Amino acid sequence: MKEIELKMQGDIKRLTNKTFKFDERVGEGWFSAVYFLKTREIAEKYKSDKIVTMQFFQKKHSVLCGTDEVIALIKTFAKNPEELDIYSLEDGDKIEPYETVLMITGPYQNFGHLEGLIDGIFARRTSVATNVYNVVKAARQSGAQKPVIFMGDRDDHFTQQAGDGYSAYIGGSKAQATHAMSEWWGKKGMGTMPHALIQLFEGDVIAATKAYQEMYPEDDLMTLVDYNNDVITDSLKVAREFGEDLKGVRIDTSNNMVDQHFCRHPEVMGAFDPRGVNSELLFALRHALDEEGYQHVKILASGGFTAEKISEYESMDVPVDIYGVGSSLLNIHIGFTGDNVKLDDKHEAKAGRNYRPNPRLEKA
Repeated sequence: MKEIELKMQGDIKRLTNKTFKFDERVGEGWFSAVYFLKTREIAEKYKSDKIVTMQFFQKKHSVLCGTDEVIALIKTFAKNPEELDIYSLEDGDKIEPYETVLMITGPYQNFGHLEGLIDGIFARRTSVATNVYNVVKAARQSGAQKPVIFMGDRDDHFTQQAGDGYSAYIGGSKAQATHAMSEWWGKKGMGTMPHALIQLFEGDVIAATKAYQEMYPEDDLMTLVDYNNDVITDSLKVAREFGEDLKGVRIDTSNNMVDQHFCRHPEVMGAFDPRGVNSELLFALRHALDEEGYQHVKILASGGFTAEKISEYESMDVPVDIYGVGSSLLNIHIGFTGDNVKLDDKHEAKAGRNYRPNPRLEKA
């Protein structure tokens, strides 16, 4: 498989098929819907001289992602791709409902069987990029540049991590949980400690943190503090022990647990849901840390966060410095459609579909 050199995108070269590591079976039609394969054969026999124009769109306000991957796919697996006219928007472009994001002109039998693959690439990549964009936007509505860590590794098949991580990067997340998630955009994954580390030290958060610091002294020290379901007590323990070395604490309380803080202070109960990571717990944690002089310790909150929940927290000035978000970012909710809209430069499309030129498209 030859590497396709594509145009420069500002200071960034478009990603190529070398990045995407396509399955060779794409060229055999293994991933194409059978009716596309049959149509390709019919077109080859009966309509080989016809030129079609196919355009792709979706129906929401979105952040587009997948263009580099789609272009590399076409230029790798289409027949005589150099004879196709391909016009595309770029990854990261904000798009309108029904806006044409990609247009291909050429003999149907040369590329038509790739239609479903193109739709699928755009759907997943754009959904993730848009989800992340909305979360990042929500996290910054107060004006602070609060990081969002993309933690979607446990919410989908591991083979999707590289593409999802790149989509998250396009959406605005520069901190990601695995090396694979950062592969396409040239960084490495990041992270501190899971509950498993504290379990190995029998729930002793101080001992676990010491071991981490000794093993990774170059890292910013950030401790997970919900293992014992007593985040304020354990946060103060590690703050007192590590002082200025402690950069942050992470809270990931299960949604079916009520932290010990509320058992000690039942008078605050009644006006809110005390389960999991909640605003009252975060306010109480910030107050406790500040009261003992640990204003420098940041709070990272994770577990069940969505754009809507983050927006609500930001409107209430809940003291979260960093958000960790996972499953909500992988909701695939933006579907793309490919339509043949012109035949030999004349309008020819199914009822209700029209040729939609887009001056923003650039030749690929």
